[in-house]
Amino acid sequence: MKIRFGYVSHALSLWDCSPAKTMTFTRWQQLEKGEREEKLSIITLQNLQHTLRALHYNIAQEIWLYRLSSSIVPLATHPEVEFDYIDLFRDMWKEIGQLIQKHRLRVSFHPNQFTLFTSDKQHITDNAVVDMEYHYRVLEAMGIAKESYINIHVGGAYGDKEAAIARFHQNLQKLPLPIKWQMTLENDDKTYTTEETLAVCQKEQIPLVFDYHHHKANESGDDLTALLTDVFTTWDHTEIIPKVHLSSPKSEKEFRSHADYVDAAFVRPFFEAAKGTGRDFDVMVESKQKDKAALQLVEDFAKMRGYKRIGGATIEI
Repeated sequence: MKIRFGYVSHALSLWDCSPAKTMTFTRWQQLEKGEREEKLSIITLQNLQHTLRALHYNIAQEIWLYRLSSSIVPLATHPEVEFDYIDLFRDMWKEIGQLIQKHRLRVSFHPNQFTLFTSDKQHITDNAVVDMEYHYRVLEAMGIAKESYINIHVGGAYGDKEAAIARFHQNLQKLPLPIKWQMTLENDDKTYTTEETLAVCQKEQIPLVFDYHHHKANESGDDLTALLTDVFTTWDHTEIIPKVHLSSPKSEKEFRSHADYVDAAFVRPFFEAAKGTGRDFDVMVESKQKDKAALQLVEDFAKMRGYKRIGGATIEI
């Protein structure tokens, strides 16, 4: 089995390389009309340049997984802000996409927790569609929309999970099909268990991104290998290997919070269970120390019997 590791958006090993520099709507309102687009352009350009820097760093480090920042374009989905971020930066989007394709990097997006389809409020669903469209437009501009995924959670329960899930299926019909085909769902740490998320994924034919930390915080069922087999099967129609999220608790008291690095002892039972599936998979490390945490976890497992490092951020079991 081959397992590749990646990280979330900000390469901390690089100086001043945040791809998520932003501005508030309040600040935007304070600017004159001509200044608004200029300021947004300056920030977006910097975020794109930093994204390119991170991608080149990843290639050098043999880190083949990377989550793009949802905040590359400030205020991109705000209803009062008009900013043609696609045409203004068409060459840079293309450059980023070509680099990703040339080196076969696996990239993704993960919109914020407010992008959900379980609400009974029309405007929340409408905003979710707008947010998903923004992410998809960026992937299209890069030329990688057909092989990249946008990951969200099922959403809230609002006191009635059964009704909320029914609304999810109904509200999801408002999402254009090409975007739905590029979305994934993730089990969460409080509301929808892996099994509940899996049922939604199976009904909608959506791949499930398994989060082990969330699973431990919101656990149900005993046979993790059997569960992972079913989870990984949701990826079969995509012809892309499954992806999981790994992190570890900040402390026993703050169990749901992410630690700076990943505790190998905490996640090792996951790897032992995953062995039983016999399948390759990719790992997105969701820790505060980003790329440093991903590479450290690779080093930690490379020291264990039965695990062999075969690349900068790849191990073999």
